[in-house]
Amino acid sequence: MRLLLAQLAPRPGDVAANLERIRTAVGAGPSDLAVFPELFLSGYRVGDRVHRLALADGDATTAALRAIARESRATLVVGAPLRASDRPGEVHNAVLAVRPDGEVHAQLKRYLPTFGPFEEGVHFTAGDESHPVPIAARSVGLEICYDTFFPEVSRALALEGAELLVIVSASPTTSAPLFAKLLPARAIENGFPVVYVNRVGVEDGVVFGGGSGAWDARGEPIPATRLPGADLAPEEQLLHVEIDPTESARWRPFRPVLRDVAARPGASSVGG
Repeated sequence: MRLLLAQLAPRPGDVAANLERIRTAVGAGPSDLAVFPELFLSGYRVGDRVHRLALADGDATTAALRAIARESRATLVVGAPLRASDRPGEVHNAVLAVRPDGEVHAQLKRYLPTFGPFEEGVHFTAGDESHPVPIAARSVGLEICYDTFFPEVSRALALEGAELLVIVSASPTTSAPLFAKLLPARAIENGFPVVYVNRVGVEDGVVFGGGSGAWDARGEPIPATRLPGADLAPEEQLLHVEIDPTESARWRPFRPVLRDVAARPGASSVGG
């Protein structure tokens, strides 16, 4: 599976400009999966504007994402605010998987940070379930930033059949050492590759830390190739990574953590 890791900085509040950056980035090279950071379509610290910027199924922004996915023949994984379908006025911090066939899957952020510079609990409603999504004939788990700190979220995805975990993030530089430890741990304990795409740049005084990459099922870094791209800031990168999702099936018998967890009563309900 060919992955594009788009470590970019969005333009806050400018959905049209961020859509164009997605279109340009996927043109850097062929990929099966093109991954963009958390809340990339809107920007992270946009305050109450998030209600105006939030997506809804069938709107013009979603249609544009479908068109980019169809034209590039890549599944787009991108963070965006999403209007709650069952509670008018509420918004979720979501990651969308937009497939070339037009199907859209949404995973909602489960844990909203409300400490330090984060104010997510003011603007967003948390989700309470995680399920893998079908992407390029594989089963892929999606997570958003702070959810990585809760191992039961990744475990639930693995128990439900995820062969690969993709995490999108808007994490500051101060959190970089923590993610450097957590990401290979999530790979090892679940026996699947982990992909992490974090944004860069500065927004409302917060410096975002990048550090995007991939780890195999043993927690070892997977080599990435830097692709050329137009108008990239110095800290921005377009990375190409080759992932073998079947690695999870080959590796898990040698470290049968999931088998042993699944044998325990209630294992299927871990993390929702």
